[in-house]
Amino acid sequence: MDHNASLLTQNQGAIADLLPPKARRRARIGLVAGGLGTYWPQFPELLPQLQASARYVAGRFEAMDADVTDVGFISDAQEAAVAAEALRRADCDLIVMFLTTYLTSSMVLPIAQRGNTPVLVIDLQPTEKMDHANFDTGAWLAYCGQCPVPEVGNVFRRAGIPFRSVSGWLRQESAWARIGQWITAARIRAALRHARHGLMGHVYPGMLDVSTDLTLLPVTFGSHVEVLEFDDLRVRVEKVTDGETAARMELAREVFSLDESVVDSDFAWGARVSVGLDRLVEDFDLDSLAYYHRGLDGEQHERLGAGMILGASLLTARGIPTTGEYELRTTVAQLATETAGAGGSFCEIQSLNFEDMVVEMGHDGPAHLAVSSREPLLRGLGVYHGKRGWGVSVEFDVQHGPVTLLGLGQDADGTLAFIASEGEVVPGPLLEIGNTTSRVDFGRDPGEWVDDWSATGIGHHWSLSTGHRAADYKAAASLLGIDYRQV
Repeated sequence: MDHNASLLTQNQGAIADLLPPKARRRARIGLVAGGLGTYWPQFPELLPQLQASARYVAGRFEAMDADVTDVGFISDAQEAAVAAEALRRADCDLIVMFLTTYLTSSMVLPIAQRGNTPVLVIDLQPTEKMDHANFDTGAWLAYCGQCPVPEVGNVFRRAGIPFRSVSGWLRQESAWARIGQWITAARIRAALRHARHGLMGHVYPGMLDVSTDLTLLPVTFGSHVEVLEFDDLRVRVEKVTDGETAARMELAREVFSLDESVVDSDFAWGARVSVGLDRLVEDFDLDSLAYYHRGLDGEQHERLGAGMILGASLLTARGIPTTGEYELRTTVAQLATETAGAGGSFCEIQSLNFEDMVVEMGHDGPAHLAVSSREPLLRGLGVYHGKRGWGVSVEFDVQHGPVTLLGLGQDADGTLAFIASEGEVVPGPLLEIGNTTSRVDFGRDPGEWVDDWSATGIGHHWSLSTGHRAADYKAAASLLGIDYRQV
C-alpha cells in the first residue's frame, strides 16, 4: 500500500468511527469453471488437477469484498446450460468464467446470453511455464486454458457480447490485480444499478450542462431518481430538538477544526439542518443527494439551502455523496469513486498556475472528509460566491499524491460516458476562503490540459478521488455499457 493509500485508510477509519458508513447491497459475483469433458477418461489425472485450481480460484474470490455464487465445474454444454440458469437466478453484477483447459465456445455462450450479465473470462495456467522435459499431453492440457480464449472472443463478437479477459498463471499477483479491477468495477456497477438518487430543489439558473434527463439514469444504470422538495427538508428540520442540535455540534467539533470566523448561530443552524438531512436521507433511503435552491431575502428556504454544507459533508463522509448546484451526474460519479474506495470530492477548475505548472481545483461547500490531507476546517462565510445566503463552509486540501478525476459526461445523443484523468496533488499555497482547493499536476502545460479535458464533454464539475484509478473506472464503464474517455 502506498503512502497516499495508507493515509486515506487512516482517515476513513477515523471518520468511520464517528460517522458509520451506509450499508449497501454488496456486489454479486458469479463463478463457474470448466473444461472439455472428452479429456477426463483420456487423462485421468487431469480433472482432479483442474478442480484443485478451480478451488484455489474460488477461495481467492471468496476473500474479496463481494458475495460469490460458485456454480462449480462444467464439462459439457448441458452442464453449461444448468450453470447459466443458476447464475441467471443469482442476479450477478459480474460473471467470471474460469477456462481451466480447452473447452468449446458452445459451453461459454449460453452463460453469457442467459445470465444477461457482463462476463469476464479468466485463464490461469498452474505455474509460470511448463516443464517441457517431463510433460506429456495430459500435463500440457492443464496449461491450455489460453487455447479457447480467441475462440470465445470471436463468438462473443458475433453474438454482440462485450468480451473481457485476464490471462496469466494461478498465483500471479499481477493477474489477480487485473482481476481485482473487474471486481471493483462490479462493485461500482452494483452501487449504480441499485442506487436511489435524491434530487432536491432546482437547477442552478443558466447552467445548461448540469441539466439531466431524469429518465437517463434509470434507463442507463437501472437506478432510481427521487424528486424532492426543499419542503421535505423543512418539515424535518423544524422537528429537530435543541438537544439534537447540540449533539450534532459536538460531533462536528470532533470532526472539524473551527475557525474563529465561525458564528455560533450559523454553526447551530448548520447542525440543525444536518440532523434534518440525516432524517431525509433515511426516510427516502437515499444513496446520494444533489440540491440547489436560490431563495430570497433570508426566507426559510434560502436559509435551508445555505445551511446544507455541514450536514452534506457529514453525509458524504458516510458514503452518501451530497452536493450542491443540482449536480446529479457528478453526484453519481462521486458514488462511483466512493464505491471504489477512493473517496471523491466535488470539484471544478479554480485557477491555473503556469509557474508551478498545476491546475488548482476544488469547490465551495460539501466535501469528502476522508480524503483531506489534514483535519478539515469549518470556516464562517458572510457570503457564498454566486449563491444567496451565508453560514459555515468546509476547507481543506486533498491528500498529496496520486489522484484521479472522474466525471459523467453526456453526449448529443443523450448517452453517458465516464471521463477520467490521472494526476498528482502537490503541496503549495492555497486560498483560505472556505473551499476544498488542491493543486493538481498533470505532468503537462495546465492550459493544454484544460483544453483537452473540456473537449471531452465533461461538464462543469467532477469527482476528485485518491489514487490512480483510471483502470478501475474504465472497467466500470465497460460493465455499465457506457463510453470511457481519458485525458
